[in-house]
Formats: sequence, structure tokens, C-alpha cells
Amino acid sequence: MKKIFFLFLALAATTFAAEANAPVEQEAINVWIKAFSVLAAGLGLGVAALGGAIGMGNTAAATIAGTARNPGLGPKLMTTMFIALAMIEAQVIYALVIALIALYANPFIVFA
Repeated sequence: MKKIFFLFLALAATTFAAEANAPVEQEAINVWIKAFSVLAAGLGLGVAALGGAIGMGNTAAATIAGTARNPGLGPKLMTTMFIALAMIEAQVIYALVIALIALYANPFIVFA
């Protein structure tokens, strides 16, 4: 974990150093930001959907197993399962909102 933190810290330092020392045309930078925003939005949504699908599958499997062991608890388990599914789906929707912000209202693009 420390290695990843220091890697990101080093990359951030080089980014700020390059921004201060090399005057690059802002329009070219904006094009790269837009391109990487599209890539990050697609990758982020894919990972969020994958994680959500795995979580929902595990939730449903556990509910079915619990109902099979004790059929009397079926309605309570179903209620708990639907609450858990809503929370899992909320995380995927949060990823969608962040992706839409990155695509359409990107805070990293500098408008001159």
C-alpha cells in the first residue's frame, strides 16, 4: 500500500512540476483530459458494474441458501436482501454520476 501511495505522490509531483516549467498550449491539454476522461468513465463504470453484479449474485445466493435452511425466515431474508441490493445498486449509480460529471462537466478542463 505504501508503494502505491508513493507512486501516486511521485506522479503528482512530476505533473505539477511539468505544469509549472513547460508552457504547453491549454487546448492540447484539454484534448488529453477529455480523452482520458472518456477512458476513465468507461473503465470506472465497467468495474462498478462488475463489482455490483458479483455482490448482487452473492447476496441472492446467500438469501436462497438461508431460505432453504429455514423456510420460516424467507420473508425476513427477502426484505434484508432487497435492502442490500438497493445499497449495492446505489454504489453503481454513484459511479455513473461521477462518470457523467467527468464526461460532461469536467472540472479539470480549463476554460480560457
